[in-house]
Amino acid sequence: MKRNLVAMLVIAGLTACTTNTVSTDHNLVETETSFAVTANQVWAEAEKIQQQGVDELPDMSEAALAKAQQQRLALLQQLQNIEVTKLSDQDQINHTILVYRLQNDVDEYRFGAHYMPLNAESGFHSDVLFMLNGQSVTNEATARSYLKKLAGVGHYIDQQMHWMQLGLAKGYTQPKAVLAGYQDGIRSFISANATDSAFYRPFLTQPTGVDAKVWLQLQQEAAKLISAQVTPAYQRYYDFFVNQYLPGARDSIAATDLPDGAAYYQNRLEYYTTLKMSPEQVHEIGLQEVARIRKEMQQVIDQTGFKGDFAQFVQFLRTDKQFYVNTPEQLLKEAAYLSKKIDAQLPKLFKTLPRTPYGVEPVPAQIAPKYTTGRYAGGNGNGEPGFYWVNTYALDRRPLYELEALTLHEAVPGHHLQISIANEQTSLPAYRRSFYTSAFGEGWGLYSEYLGLEVGFYQDPYSNFGRLTYEMWRACRLVVDTGMHTMGWSRQQAIDYLAGNTALSMHNVTTEVDRYISWPAQALSYKLGEITIKRLRKQAEQQLGDKFDVRTFHDAVLENGSLPLSALEQQVNLFIKKQQAK
Repeated sequence: MKRNLVAMLVIAGLTACTTNTVSTDHNLVETETSFAVTANQVWAEAEKIQQQGVDELPDMSEAALAKAQQQRLALLQQLQNIEVTKLSDQDQINHTILVYRLQNDVDEYRFGAHYMPLNAESGFHSDVLFMLNGQSVTNEATARSYLKKLAGVGHYIDQQMHWMQLGLAKGYTQPKAVLAGYQDGIRSFISANATDSAFYRPFLTQPTGVDAKVWLQLQQEAAKLISAQVTPAYQRYYDFFVNQYLPGARDSIAATDLPDGAAYYQNRLEYYTTLKMSPEQVHEIGLQEVARIRKEMQQVIDQTGFKGDFAQFVQFLRTDKQFYVNTPEQLLKEAAYLSKKIDAQLPKLFKTLPRTPYGVEPVPAQIAPKYTTGRYAGGNGNGEPGFYWVNTYALDRRPLYELEALTLHEAVPGHHLQISIANEQTSLPAYRRSFYTSAFGEGWGLYSEYLGLEVGFYQDPYSNFGRLTYEMWRACRLVVDTGMHTMGWSRQQAIDYLAGNTALSMHNVTTEVDRYISWPAQALSYKLGEITIKRLRKQAEQQLGDKFDVRTFHDAVLENGSLPLSALEQQVNLFIKKQQAK
């Protein structure tokens, strides 16, 4: 099967973007105006369903979820009644994205996502902290808003436990294999002293302008709520998880073993990749990519002069002390240095750069043990910076030869640059600026690792091997994710395959495999997205010849924000035509 399988770009369950066929400019303006009004109304209603009140945590009751599902179905129908061919190119993208976002919410409810509000990395118990801390405590009003949400934490946790209990009865659980040690993450939120709780952190620093007496009262109220409601709720959840959920979780790891599991996995594959492909096709592409990258890795090994086979070289990388630091501070400083180093190379690759800054921070301690090696925590486009998170847990499993590729992916020119540029596109509606699809975003992140080669970023053969091991990691995902969920692969088989083809530490290997088990198909998006972006770039280079400018091409890829891959292909084709006409 050829690699052109990737070209089969169809958005799962969505209306494809098509060419404008309106006969007059007047009619087009009227259509655009009408659609803009409808789109903004639909988005406003969808946000209401999602966010509920400013001072409230989401209502997870059966009645509330059922009502939300009917509301979303009605909004979807409203969008589907629109004659898409009469919209401008940009409004066709707007329509596609709105449908894509709503359809996913509908599908997740249909396939029972609410029965499993956790994965191998985290869950609602950690997400609720981010929900609260997403609103900064800067004055008395925001402090009281925070306290109202804090008062709802216990009820929210109880509602989630209700769904998990039903999930045990109906066959909707995460696999037992990925939950070992998960209870430790829950326990980290249980504090004997309220002021030591992560939920109390916003009250450690008094905001300017808040009266000292008032602030003391707010602090006391926060401590009382944590002691009387929040901590007991986390204790209830801990006891439930240890005594009921973990023993009752399913032994199978395959998503296809869930109720209606085959349809569920196909739905997730199409959602995360925005491609209409079968698991078998994805698996085959993965095998082809693994074979190609393995040859390139051997070439790098030969460059180092290492005497030994692939497995011996990988063992050398995993164990030699020269590739590891001794303190979290050292790892963070190295990541910060690399971040600034690549910052200086960005003008070679882009004409448009974001205004939003970013920082380097460790992965929060509560989630670090089972968390991936790094991640980007994006700014909200309202003056908040982005953050490149580096996992400083288990330093002997965080090799420096991978850090360059990680930095390019998570910071710049990867996630921070891509997401910040999207947030800063004020000409786009809000739902476009905040939109993120894995196929585009993670595909861009992996492509960004490749860009390091073009600007001479990788310091030596070892760091280039680190880049290749990261690319191999994403290629292996196509094989092991589809293998485990649809082809009967065991967890150990997936671990062996990933460990045998990459230089990832064994800790990262097992953490990653557990992530793929508990988050079906998401990991497929990286490699398929990267392949698509590279293919489109090659197409632009071939068709434009001397007119091709990589900076202009990158701007064209990013200027519309995150896109389903079919919409990206359409925009690149328009870009090529415009450049040819100059």
